This record gives sequence, C-alpha cells and structure tokens, in this order.
Amino acid sequence: MINKEEGNKMDAIQWEVPRPEDYDRIKKGDMPGDVIQIQEGHITKATLIFPKLYQLVTAILETRPKDKAVISVHGGSGVGKSEIGALLAYYFKDLGIGTYILSGDNYPHRIPKHNDQERLRIFRERGLKGFVAQGAYNKERSEQLRELQRLDLDFDPDQIKAYPWLFIYQQEGRKGLEDYLGTAAEIDFEEISNIIARFKGGKDHILLKRMGREETDIWYDKVDFTDVKVMVIEWTHGNNAALTGVDIPILLNSTPSETLEHRRLRNRDGGTDSPFTSLVLDIEQRLLFSQASKAKIIVLKDGEIVNYEQYRQIMLQEGL
Repeated sequence: MINKEEGNKMDAIQWEVPRPEDYDRIKKGDMPGDVIQIQEGHITKATLIFPKLYQLVTAILETRPKDKAVISVHGGSGVGKSEIGALLAYYFKDLGIGTYILSGDNYPHRIPKHNDQERLRIFRERGLKGFVAQGAYNKERSEQLRELQRLDLDFDPDQIKAYPWLFIYQQEGRKGLEDYLGTAAEIDFEEISNIIARFKGGKDHILLKRMGREETDIWYDKVDFTDVKVMVIEWTHGNNAALTGVDIPILLNSTPSETLEHRRLRNRDGGTDSPFTSLVLDIEQRLLFSQASKAKIIVLKDGEIVNYEQYRQIMLQEGL
C-alpha cells in the first residue's frame, strides 16, 4: 500500500497497485501488430515510477486550464517501453484518469524494411565518399569493397584485420548514420508534435497514423480524446529535441552491455545482432545519453530511480 506518509507520496490519496489476472488484456500502444509481454520486472519498475509520476502529472492538471499532460516513456532496444507505458496508463485509469497510449513507431517517413534499406544506403554512400575524399581509394580496394558489400561484410569491424583501409570507410559511414538516425530526415517529428499540440488544445477527436510492414499498410484512425487527460508516448525518441510538447520524459535506461545481453537472450537461435544492427544500437544509445539531462525520471534496469548525475556516471563507466 502506498500512502502520503511514505517516501514516494501520492498527494493525499491511498493507492494499492492493481494486479489484474490477465495482463495480456491491458490496453497497449496503437502500433498495429505490436505484442507486449508484461513480466514481474516491468511491474516492479512501473510500481516504483508511478507515485513520483502521479505527483508530476497532478501538478500539471491542477495548473493547466485545459487539464492535459503528455508523458514519454523512452529508452533503448528491449528496455520495456511498451510494457511499462501500458502499465502506467493502466494505473492512471485505475484512479479514474483517462489515458491514451501513442506509439511513436507509427511515424517514421518510411516503412521499417525501407528504412533499414535507407540506413544501409546512407552508410555505404557516405563511407565511399569519405573513402575517396581521404585519398584512400584505388581500383584494387574498390574491387575488394564491392565484394565485401556483396557479402554484407563491409560494415563488420572484424574485416579491418584483413583490410586495414576499411577503417576509413566504416568511420565515414558511421558519420552518415549519425546524421540520419533519430533526426527529422528519418522521423516525422512535426506530425507527432502537432498531435500533441491538438491534444493539449482540447481537440475531442484526432486522426492518428497507423503503420504496418508494407506500403499499403498505412492509414489513419479517428481517436476520441473526449475523456483523456494524459497521453503516454512510448518510443525510443520520446525525449528528442525535435519533439515538442512532452511534459514528463521518463528514461528507462539500459547500459550497452545490458542491452546486448537482453538481445542475446531474446534471440531464439542464440545468435547475436549483425555488426550493422550493433552499430545502429550504439549510435542510438549515445543519442539517448546526449538527451538524458532533460528526463524528469530516470530508471535503471533494476528499477532504481536515480538523478541525472548518477546516471551519467554509470554510463561514463560503460564507455559512453
């Protein structure tokens, strides 16, 4: 039982963590086909987050004439954004506060498979141009590079042992990815920011985008926000500077080693990520680190809530 005398006060109310028998029936985000699996670790984190979050939200609802608040639950791959976002929304609903869970994954400019292709195209184009610009290009290396590309080995750092010149190509390709990932070139931040503005402006109905796996799987649904007080955005980029209108960013942190271990455990055949996926995840992790000072709540993998300086020291020890 959490009450106002305890460390994480809930401002003069008593709240007992609801434990529905079937967590699969909890409302999840609006990404088509998204599957969430709520586990005890997610419940522990959400239960620790909610009292502090409730205080922040009620402070907003008491002072804002339109009575709307926007939360983002963000973090790296596999950290539990969807599950914890769903639980936090469920807890607000349990207290009679209407919520809607918006998935930012509906708002890239390209469907997933085309975005993956674009990432690889950018890496290779920028890598080759940088390779040429630095005077390292010649016919023999060009032929070797094309063979590595054909085998999808040009982004593998282990190949540098056999081809030392490949370091230049990979370094320049990484710079190209850093200029693309999590930017307005990849994601339609403007559309989500406009949705937030309409929500806060009191619009009763808003058309929201849905994105599947194919070009024909893109459509809009009219969503009723009449009784919604809180919007929960679950999304890697929920604390990005290009996104406007978020009141309470919540960072679910996972160190690079924790993320790698999670992805290994999740992989059914016991394999690891491709070198290109690992490169993308590393860039993503560094982007999250650069944005973390704006987070209102930072939660470690074990559920501990820390301040920014504590988080920063942990991540610096991990080599970021």
